[in-house]
Amino acid sequence: MVRRAILDRAELPAPEDQVLPDDQPAADPRPQRSQPWRGAGGRWIIWTGRAVVWAVLLLIGYRGVVAIAAGEGTGSTSPPPPAAKATASTTFPSMLAEAYALQFGAAYLNWSPSTAAARAAALSHFTASAASDPQLGWNGEGTQRLNSQQVAGISVTGAHSAMVTLLASVNAGHLIELGVPVYTSGARISVSGLPELLPAPAKASPPAGPTAADQGAEATLTSQLPAFFQAYASGDRTTLARFAAPGSHIRSLDGAVTFGAIDTVYAPPGGATRPVTVTVTWRLPATAGGRGTVSAAAATLEMTYQLTVVRQGASWDVLTIGQPLVSGPP
Repeated sequence: MVRRAILDRAELPAPEDQVLPDDQPAADPRPQRSQPWRGAGGRWIIWTGRAVVWAVLLLIGYRGVVAIAAGEGTGSTSPPPPAAKATASTTFPSMLAEAYALQFGAAYLNWSPSTAAARAAALSHFTASAASDPQLGWNGEGTQRLNSQQVAGISVTGAHSAMVTLLASVNAGHLIELGVPVYTSGARISVSGLPELLPAPAKASPPAGPTAADQGAEATLTSQLPAFFQAYASGDRTTLARFAAPGSHIRSLDGAVTFGAIDTVYAPPGGATRPVTVTVTWRLPATAGGRGTVSAAAATLEMTYQLTVVRQGASWDVLTIGQPLVSGPP
């Protein structure tokens, strides 16, 4: 029976040997797998995603470059620089201190035994030290008279303190400097101590001028300038226009003085436009005497002028008077 079963199985044809009907296709012996759909819709989603990623990367890179160029930090932003602190010189009331020191100097630099009480009363308004020393160091002897004073400078030493320097003329024109210590607190102000007597500024010696001169130009100007200065003193505009260079704006003295003489003329070598120095003697108007009489002899005064002159043919025209010409003529 076993053999019979084997034979029975052997007689059956293999699946590939079986003949199928013509209208039935042969089955694929391999297992069928499901394939994804690769249509056009999937491609545009992928490319759109890539474009978005690249746009994000480019934006991040651009912001990083801008941050570096602007000086910003990569991880955190630095705080803005603090505002500049106000210094003592900008907060101290310098103008008030200078005016206050001038008023103090008017009281302090005048003294006389006959006015000692008035001086002490005036000083008491400026400093608390006057309570123990009413004359602020003066022993009550001698006399001094203040002629004039000006502020020579101020040195701010703190938010509330400064030293004001006064340049003063006392007695017979003797120049001195006085250092006045000043203290302020809000709207209050006072002299905080005894003043300092300082030497007046030393006299400066300007450098010697050039010695070379254009004698031909000096001779021409010496003969030409008297008429010009006569018109300059009197206000004769017609004559002034005849001697004035094109582009000049010369105002006259309108009769304040009358012309006396040309004393000296210095013309350095140079081109068609050059500076010259002229010393002129003016006659001042007559003044009344002590009894109302008019003095027969008028006062005279020498003055030196800086002129800029321009050559016009054989003569020289005046371009400026009273100040040198820095640049060329207009």
